[in-house]
Amino acid sequence: MDEARARDVLAAAGLRAGSAELLALGENAVFAAGDLVVKVGRDAELLDRARRELDIAVWLEEAGVPAVRAAEPKARSVEGHPVTLWHRLPDAVRPAEARDLAELLRVVHALPSPSFALPPRELLGGVERWLRLAGGAVDPADAAYLRERRDGFAAAAAALTPHLEPGPIHGDALPRNVHVGPDGPVLVDLETFSSDLREHDLVVMALSRDRYGMPAAAYDSFTSAYGWDVREWEGCAVLRGARETASCAWVAQHAPTNPKALAEFERRVASLRDGDETVRWYPF
Repeated sequence: MDEARARDVLAAAGLRAGSAELLALGENAVFAAGDLVVKVGRDAELLDRARRELDIAVWLEEAGVPAVRAAEPKARSVEGHPVTLWHRLPDAVRPAEARDLAELLRVVHALPSPSFALPPRELLGGVERWLRLAGGAVDPADAAYLRERRDGFAAAAAALTPHLEPGPIHGDALPRNVHVGPDGPVLVDLETFSSDLREHDLVVMALSRDRYGMPAAAYDSFTSAYGWDVREWEGCAVLRGARETASCAWVAQHAPTNPKALAEFERRVASLRDGDETVRWYPF
């Protein structure tokens, strides 16, 4: 799904496609339209996840967790694409920092499970779909390598003994998924909320430090605010490897239409094949 297709879906939904501002384009196209934010899912497979994200938003609101709020209680299905509407947040007063995320995660990690079922964190569950979307744009040998890594890390992750009590997690815990408005930090992008090892949320930041250039001081502020460093846990390397595998496959889905995505995909896969954990990855 490219921007033009997403705008066609907005128009079919009766929303202001022409004046909407594209904020992000990944598995969802995210638009600002007046006082709303509209998310258009890439395909019909994401409809159940969109519905669950709305349920999660209501649950977090009832629990008093600072998070984005839904503007409509039900997801729409428009021309085979899930569409959800959200209240637009006030302009940010500053960029989100690692410590903001840590403080929100402490709140989320203290929550009991909701009345509805949260899925496990299927970190590797999207790998096959992303590789399928990549099609012939990526080397079949690279795709096969990632499938093999996926299977190995899935088995290893299932055997882990957690340090923290399992329960609700955000699932994609990065500062980019925190918005700092006039009333303080709030969580956004709720679609990966799960019930699983809390360590999933913490490994994300460890990987950001090691692969994406997060300054050590920022990472230290995160662990200080949260109260624990996941790198002390013997299972850290397994969850890190699983997330690296998923991150490679996620980039692959953009390769057919974006040469920069293909280049980043090849960089990432080569570093995994070489076992070189020092190769810098770039957010995409």
